[in-house]
Amino acid sequence: MSADRGTDLVASVVAAIRGVVGPREGMVALHEPCFRGREWDYVKQCLDTGWVSSVGSFVNDFERHLQDLTGAKFAVATGTGSGALHVCLELAGVGRGDEVLVPALSFVATANAVAYTGAVPHFVDCEFTSLGLDPVALDAHLRDVAVPQGDGFVNRHTGRRLAAVMPVHMFGHPCQIEAIAEVAARYRMVLVEDAAESLGSSIRGRHTGTFGRLAALSFNGNKTVTTGGGGAILTSDAALAARAKHLTTQAKVPHRWEYRHDAVGYNYRLPNLNAAVGCAQLEQLPAFLASKRRLAARYAAAFAAVDGVRFVAEPADTQSNYWLCALLLDEGLDDLLEPLLAGTNDSGLMTRPAWSLLADLPMYLDAPRAALPVSTAVTRRLINMPSSPALCLDDVDGEGLA
Repeated sequence: MSADRGTDLVASVVAAIRGVVGPREGMVALHEPCFRGREWDYVKQCLDTGWVSSVGSFVNDFERHLQDLTGAKFAVATGTGSGALHVCLELAGVGRGDEVLVPALSFVATANAVAYTGAVPHFVDCEFTSLGLDPVALDAHLRDVAVPQGDGFVNRHTGRRLAAVMPVHMFGHPCQIEAIAEVAARYRMVLVEDAAESLGSSIRGRHTGTFGRLAALSFNGNKTVTTGGGGAILTSDAALAARAKHLTTQAKVPHRWEYRHDAVGYNYRLPNLNAAVGCAQLEQLPAFLASKRRLAARYAAAFAAVDGVRFVAEPADTQSNYWLCALLLDEGLDDLLEPLLAGTNDSGLMTRPAWSLLADLPMYLDAPRAALPVSTAVTRRLINMPSSPALCLDDVDGEGLA
């Protein structure tokens, strides 16, 4: 591409984003929390009653809200999304010397949770539509590397058990989870969903995080709903839910005064203070989702006439929360990624690229992997744009949706 065309594209992208978000003072953040509900009231209740730690009514209320929202029979609130992922994998039977198939394109917590169990992440490719794990590529890779052994399969090259597959719903877009579930069942692997980014997303009305045996959510400060820092485990298995609650509270055996612990547990429970914020945030979720979908529609319209990029839209038969709105540069325009990031940020519009491929991080260079052509292309061509719910929330409020 000529230098002039590259300069023109940068100017067009800056103008399109600015046209959507409007004139604003200072840097327009990538994704910032929005507190317009009863957060102050609920936190004050915690302080007034003294229930500020991991036991309290707001923790229970938060879990019930999540169950009602997602359709999962059980939700166990945790202090972080990473902790939720870790416990999900442990409950799925993943242990030292196993392998877990994960997308190479994801936030580092996906692979780190595998490492916490003593297992090894095994990286597979994504697909362009949802940016999530590609079930066709997964199946083809397993046909090449998986061999039956006992009641499961092992990696023919490493001899390690292929214990689980953990797809990610990238940027809130539901991946092809049903097709992935079929592949997982064929190779007798447990399906665990990394639904950290997809609260409020669904496939034909079924919420993400309810297709696998277990799933993890995140409520970090940059998520659609935040507790400041937090997560949750979803499952419809009563025994797994009980075990999750036990392990996340240091595996303490209930007793009136004695301290007994019957397993290696974790200090992973969500404090009542954080849950109070989360309850207030969940009350506003319908408005947040409506605002973010309106923002996505405006981005899609703005970029429809911009040559060289395409807006990443929700896949067919899904409803995305559009956690982070994204652009994908056309093939062959990789060299414009850095100028676009520089031009937008210099103009007060915070944009970010996709994460570095997990397979390229120093601690995972020796991990097994499939061919990763799509994941590699996405890291070279994707830009995330300002996606905060507040950017369109006043419009939604005006329609009585909040």
